[in-house]
Parts: sequence; structure tokens; C-alpha cells
Amino acid sequence: MKDMLTVFLLEPYYGGSHQQWANGLKRHSKHRIELFTLSARNWKWRMHGAAVSFASEFKGLKKKPDLILATDMLDVAAFRGLNPDLAHVPIVLYFHENQITYPWSRSDEDVILNRDNHYGFVNYTSALAADRVLFNSHYHMNSFLDELPKFLAKFPDVPDESTVRSIELKSEVLHLGMELSELETLRPETANSRNRATILWNHRWEYDKNPEQFFEALYQIQDRGWEFYLIVVGESFTKYPQIFDEAKERLRDRIIHWGYVESREEYSRLLWQSDILPVTSNQDFFGGSVVEAMYCNVKPLLPKRLAYPEHIPSFLHHTFFYEEGELTDKLQRWIKDISVLRKQQTRSFVEKYDWPVLAEQYDDALLSVFKSRVC
Repeated sequence: MKDMLTVFLLEPYYGGSHQQWANGLKRHSKHRIELFTLSARNWKWRMHGAAVSFASEFKGLKKKPDLILATDMLDVAAFRGLNPDLAHVPIVLYFHENQITYPWSRSDEDVILNRDNHYGFVNYTSALAADRVLFNSHYHMNSFLDELPKFLAKFPDVPDESTVRSIELKSEVLHLGMELSELETLRPETANSRNRATILWNHRWEYDKNPEQFFEALYQIQDRGWEFYLIVVGESFTKYPQIFDEAKERLRDRIIHWGYVESREEYSRLLWQSDILPVTSNQDFFGGSVVEAMYCNVKPLLPKRLAYPEHIPSFLHHTFFYEEGELTDKLQRWIKDISVLRKQQTRSFVEKYDWPVLAEQYDDALLSVFKSRVC
């Protein structure tokens, strides 16, 4: 039986971390990974229409894959139905995020009109239709499976509980592969020698990252008379929380950099200049930006929830996590003791997510699905 597979990777939302993950797997896998992608826009339509788009593209192909790897924005059940000639090909579904436990914005039109549950139902039927379901963290898998029965109870005909059990039995965790070694190659020759702590924000400029709490903590630190520098990067969109404009003005004398950077080199340089990453997110199924910062030895100050406990050894949780109401005071102590803090290392905690380490696990997981399906 073959050990090298031809894998068609279907990514309906080819941008950001999804794009980086797909490219990284293609680069590092021993299997032949062929990418089929759609542009990273109109995510709701992608969940509706990507199955049709990919089915149309597949009809013109002469060769068939040994296995299909799809991400969570594909309606796998619809895709299977539209491609009867691929019925024998196993499909692995990889969840970067899901629409059942993702915290929707209260201003989203679909939430206002009570029609937001459809997208979570697509995730549910996709998981049912897939041969194997992979999640990027234990938190993600457990929260999805725990919430699924309550989510399904919202519908007129509650699906049989056995469907949830069937998803659970074929689910496992395969952490997000990342190009972390690349950050080392882009490391500046000189270390950060500033006499003040440099605070970092490197997440998307969106409501679920809770920028209000982040900047409120900085305002309080500033009002107490503590000096610090600030680097704000991360992808922003046409609409973003107003707190960013307010903070740019209120913290203007402390800013080293403000705004999205296009190049990986510049992004890496800014990470290596930073000292502290206070995290306030309400949603993170994995936390790629946190992992990248930690690899560059930026010290994360984390809420003890979501996927973050998976990135820190349990015996150090008291060091890097804050409880409710502790963020500002703990951040102040870290700013005060910055010379000591800089001596601590965090890279070793997250090296396990580097593609050269994880690629073999991905290869083995895909091969095991192929072998179990054909045997």
C-alpha cells in the first residue's frame, strides 16, 4: 500500500492564517499537496457557495486524489453530494474555527435577524460527512463537542444524540503548524536594549480580541505614571473598533509602530523589539499571534481560558496568567521589573508547533485515514 498520497487541500478562505497553514503544509509534507483555493472575502458566502465552486472545478480534472483535506468553511456534505465520482475518496475536515462557539458580534445583521445558526449547522453536517475531524487545539475540540448538543436543541427536529457521538469518535487534535523557524532567521542582530518595556498588540483589529480591555489597562498604567513603549500591528479592516483611533491619540507619545505591516521581515523585527504581550481576547481557538510572539521571547500575560493554557507548562501558569481584575496590576509589576523579565525564555514552550516538528504528525494522520478507508 502506498505511503505517499496525492492530497487535494480545499481552502475556501485563502488568506491570513488559513493561507499560511495551507502553504506550510504543502511545503513540509511528504505527501503531494495540491491547493484548491478561493479568495479570502465574503466568508458567509464561502460557506454557502464554496462546495459548488470546487465541484465545478473538479469536474474538469482527469486525475483523482487519494484524500481530500478541507477546512471548516467548506460545506463538506454538499461537496460530497455534488461529486458522486469521488465517493470513494476519504475527506478529512480541519477546524481552524467554528461558527457554533465563535462569539458573534451583536451588531451582525444575521444575529439581529436570528438567522446566524445556519453557519454552525453547516459545520455540524460537515463534521458528520467527513471521515476524520481535526481541531487545532484541545480547547477547540472540547468546546465544540460540549456545545453541540445545546446548539442542536434549538432546532424544531433535534437530531439524534448518536450523531454527536459519531463526530466525537472520529475527532482528534492536531495543533496548528506554523513557520516559526523563519522568525529566527529574521531575528535582528542586536537585542532590545531600551530602558522601558515595550508592549505589543499583534492581533486582528476586531471586537472578539477585546481591544477595549487592552487599551484601558494601558491608560491606567499611563495615569499611574509608568513609562512604556507601544507597538500595535495586526490586520485591520474597513470597519474596526473605534478604540484604536482613540488609543492612537491618547498614547501617541509612546508609539514605536502603529498599523499593519505587509512584509514578514518587518513583522518579525517588531516582535523581536517587544517585551510584553497582554492578551485580552474573548475568542482564540488556537492563538497563532500569541505563539509567534512567544517564539520571539515576548512574555505573554494571559487570561486563564480559551486555548492559552495549552501553550504554557502547568507549573508556570501562576507566572503567565492573570485572574479577573488582575491585568493592570500585574502588567505594572512586569513593567517595573523589565530587566528581570527579559531574561526569561518562552520560545521552548511553543517550538512544538513549528512545521518541521509537526509535519510528520500531519502526514501520519492523513495516511492513517487513507489506509482505514481503503482497507
